[in-house]
Amino acid sequence: MACEILELMAEGLNIEEKNVFSKLLMDEQSDSVFRLNHYPPYPNLQELHGRNLIGFGEHTVPQIISVLRSNNTSGLQIQLKDGSWISIPPDQASFFVNVGDSMQVLTNGRFKSVKHRVLANSIKSRLSIIYFGGPPLNEKIAPLSSLMEGEDSLYKEFTWFEYKNSSYKSRLSDNRLVLFEKIAAS
Repeated sequence: MACEILELMAEGLNIEEKNVFSKLLMDEQSDSVFRLNHYPPYPNLQELHGRNLIGFGEHTVPQIISVLRSNNTSGLQIQLKDGSWISIPPDQASFFVNVGDSMQVLTNGRFKSVKHRVLANSIKSRLSIIYFGGPPLNEKIAPLSSLMEGEDSLYKEFTWFEYKNSSYKSRLSDNRLVLFEKIAAS
């Protein structure tokens, strides 16, 4: 499914090579992973006096793409451009797809990774399974040349390993791409 979505994204960008993104996930050295998250209920939420109890802190997906499916329990929120948070209605029959930081770089910012988080629920457990589609560790991540006609790159080239390594030194909520952004000349 992730590969099909990536091929549709390439088509939408008018990229001739439709598997330009999906081949990174299909590579036998791909750094893709599945993860299962369990958020137990927190029945005493009212004791927080209107404050949110974070189940998983705000972050962006570092990989190329993530595909998430969860049980019918609320908690997932995304951050809007103005900094406010909105809840994503739970739907156990749907998938939630996140563009990752690596895709943001590959498309020179045409697709943006979205900051999201999970809040605790007072009534029932939240379960989610997430596929994180990552490239091989030695893969060079840079804006695709086919998207760069007449444009300057917003990012320096780096390998997936370099990105992962730098993210271990940062906080979850940090903008981890800032280390790889090119500074515009003044």
